Amino acid sequence: MKERVIVSVSSVRGTKHYHLNKWYRHCLKCVGYSFIACVISAGGAIYYLSNEVDFAKSKQQELVSQSMTLTEEVTSLKDLKLDLESDLLEREERMHIVSDRLGDLEKVLGMKESSGELESRLDTAAITSSVRMVMLTQIPSGAPVHNARISSGYGKRKHPITGKIKTHRGQDFAVNTGTPIYAPADGVVEVTRPSNKGSGNFLRLQHSYGFSSSYSHLKKFAVKRGNFVQKGDLIGYSGNSGLSSGPHLHYEIRFVGRALDPRPFVDWGVNEFESIFSKERGIRWESLVNKVEHRVSAQLQLSSQKVVQLADNSS
Repeated sequence: MKERVIVSVSSVRGTKHYHLNKWYRHCLKCVGYSFIACVISAGGAIYYLSNEVDFAKSKQQELVSQSMTLTEEVTSLKDLKLDLESDLLEREERMHIVSDRLGDLEKVLGMKESSGELESRLDTAAITSSVRMVMLTQIPSGAPVHNARISSGYGKRKHPITGKIKTHRGQDFAVNTGTPIYAPADGVVEVTRPSNKGSGNFLRLQHSYGFSSSYSHLKKFAVKRGNFVQKGDLIGYSGNSGLSSGPHLHYEIRFVGRALDPRPFVDWGVNEFESIFSKERGIRWESLVNKVEHRVSAQLQLSSQKVVQLADNSS
């Protein structure tokens, strides 16, 4: 007997019976299974999408947080950029000021105009100024007495007492008795000789590079033999001792024992530094300047190395 399914539908009009064969039953089962499968798939999809939405929200919050952090960093970097630009402008202004002042210094030092690097120009100016300072402090420069009139210069003249024509190997300053006398350069007191004859009370300083200076007709000494003196130190007082026609200071400069005209050395200074090279040709100035430059360069290099070492030690 064939399996048959009868579906009865009752209404006010009566009951109707529908006969379903096997093929229809299979179709209904397939539709039912398909529907269940769709429901399960839809539920799974909804669950998956729900998780994806939650993950997307968490990522969005994370990105929002990162965006805020980046915004703060960008703002901080902008502020830093403004600070650096302001600092750079300030440094450039300082560099211009340094360059201008360096140009003025180069003019004072008599250096040729240079368009090289600032560091190189500074090194050259430092060496040049140091060389001049060394030479002006170790070789007699400037007058040994302040605001004094020159009464007699270097060269042949008629002696004011003996009346004989004789070479005057120094320079006389017309000063009152007791006028302070100052060392024209660093050195050591070689001679202090009291006397009432000839040069009278006599003092001689030995300086660097073979130079010496001497002072005659003094009233008294302010230093003793063997004392070391610096440029500008008080060494004695002018007077009228020995063979002298009146109060004055007889001032001599010698190089390796040979008398030189003191006038170029008295006029010698920073602003007139190179003038002595042409006025006093009996000295190999070029060789002397080269030696001093080498020594100064070595000293500056040692000083810069010490500064670097101290900076490294402190850090």
